[in-house]
Amino acid sequence: MTVIAAARGLLVRCHAARLVRDTRGMAATEFAIILPLMLMIFFGTIQVSTGVAVDRKVTLLTRTLSDLISQASSVTDTDLSNTFAISGAMMTPYASTPVQAKISQIYIDPSTLVAKVKWSKASNATPRSCNEVVAIPAGIAVGGTYLIMSEVTYNYKPVVGYNIATSFVSPTFALSERTFTRPRQSSSVTYSTAPACT
Repeated sequence: MTVIAAARGLLVRCHAARLVRDTRGMAATEFAIILPLMLMIFFGTIQVSTGVAVDRKVTLLTRTLSDLISQASSVTDTDLSNTFAISGAMMTPYASTPVQAKISQIYIDPSTLVAKVKWSKASNATPRSCNEVVAIPAGIAVGGTYLIMSEVTYNYKPVVGYNIATSFVSPTFALSERTFTRPRQSSSVTYSTAPACT
């Protein structure tokens, strides 16, 4: 009986030594472990870089809208509609959802330095209400002056993503930007068909 047990022990040790020396399938095992991590890094890098590119386009679009309107001394509904129309072209190739944009003129009260909306127009969004108070940076709060304010919001949805709450559904990120410019041709940009603010 002890001879049989010794033989079995020797046989087990031989098989164990052979298993330790056997490296067949090691590369496949390592590949199976590393592949999901590498794919996650690859797609994550693509989505982050795309998100940064979209955010940059939102910033450029916001500055462009404000800049175009500030170059005029007066605007009409057609002018503002044409200005909003460039939004889709500027967001190409990411414009699968509509861009929400607002252009407003604000007046800074000389005594209180409170900025209030004098007129506002929006595309795919609700315009700001007349005399709505707007927070502006202290550096541009010059009493008795007007500013053109443009606001853009774009809902960015990554192609590949995972949301714990909704399984394999990509989350949506609302990218937004706001820019102020001073009118260049006159002290303010008149918009004749806008509701009068007192």
